[in-house]
Amino acid sequence: MPMPGTRMGTTTMRTTITAITTTIMGMSTMTITIMIMPRMTMATNTTITTTSIATIPTITTATSMLMTTNEPVGAGGLTEGEAAALYRLMTWLSPAFPVGGFSYSSGLEWAVEAGDITDITTLADWLDAMLGDGSGFCDATFLVHAYRAAEADEKTVLSDIAELAAAFVPSRERQLETTSQGRAFIDIARATWDADGLDATVGACSTPLVYPVAVGVVAAKHAVPLAPTLHAFLHALVSNWISAASRLIPLGQTDSQRVLVRLEAAVAATANRALNAALDDLGSATFRADLAGLRHETQYTRLFRS
Repeated sequence: MPMPGTRMGTTTMRTTITAITTTIMGMSTMTITIMIMPRMTMATNTTITTTSIATIPTITTATSMLMTTNEPVGAGGLTEGEAAALYRLMTWLSPAFPVGGFSYSSGLEWAVEAGDITDITTLADWLDAMLGDGSGFCDATFLVHAYRAAEADEKTVLSDIAELAAAFVPSRERQLETTSQGRAFIDIARATWDADGLDATVGACSTPLVYPVAVGVVAAKHAVPLAPTLHAFLHALVSNWISAASRLIPLGQTDSQRVLVRLEAAVAATANRALNAALDDLGSATFRADLAGLRHETQYTRLFRS
C-alpha cells in the first residue's frame, strides 16, 4: 500500500511498498517492491530476497526514477547585506534598467562612418582609449567623488562635483546623453529604490546630476560598497558602447564578447586609478573621440542620439 512522504533532514523520501502473496502446493512466496525516491537524485535500485516457509527465494528489483523538488537553494555564503548590494547593482546597471542607454553611441556612429572603426581590433583599441584616457576615466572619477561626498553627507561638496561633472562633457549630444540618463536613473531610484536622505541629497545640488554622479549618489545612500559599484558601472558603460558598435560595424555576438574580454584588464585598471584619483587628476586625451561626438551632431544619417 502507498506510504505518505516523510522528511529526513533536507531530503524528501517517498516509499511505496507492494506485497503480493501467492500459495502454490502449500508453499508460500512473497514479493516486496520498495521504491525510494530522494531529492534531486536517482532513486536507488533495491533488491530484496525473501524466503517462504518452504525456502523458495523470490527476487524483486525496484526501478529508479529522477525526482526534483522546489526547495530554495542557499545564497552561497553571502551575507544579507552583500546579497542585497549585489542584487541592486545588477538591477541598476542592467540593460533592462530604463535609463535609455541603448539610444546613445558616444560618438561611435560617426567613427564607424568615418572609417576609424571597422572591425573587432579597431573597436577594441578605440574603446580602450576612451576608457583609460577619455570619458571613461573621467566618469569613473566623478562617480568616486560623488559617492564619498554623498556618504559623508557633504551636500555643498557634492553640488560642486555635480557642477564640474556637467561642465566636463565635450559636446551638446554627450551632454544630452549623460544628463538624460542621470535624470532617469534618479527618478526611477526614487520611485522604486528610495533610500533615507536621497531626496535631500539630490535636492541640494544646483545642477541636474549627470549619469556617473547619479549612480554614485544612489549607491552611497543604499550603502552599496564603492569598489564593486565602480567596477559594475564601468562594465555597463563598456557593454553599452559595444552594443552600439555591434549594430553599426556590424559585429556578431561572439565578436562582441571578444571585445568585452579584451577590455577586462582596462576596466580594472581604470577603476583602480579612479579610486585613488583627485579631481585635479581629471583630464582627457582622446581628441578623435571628442571630435566624433561633435561631428555626430551634423551627421546626415543617424541611428543614435549621440
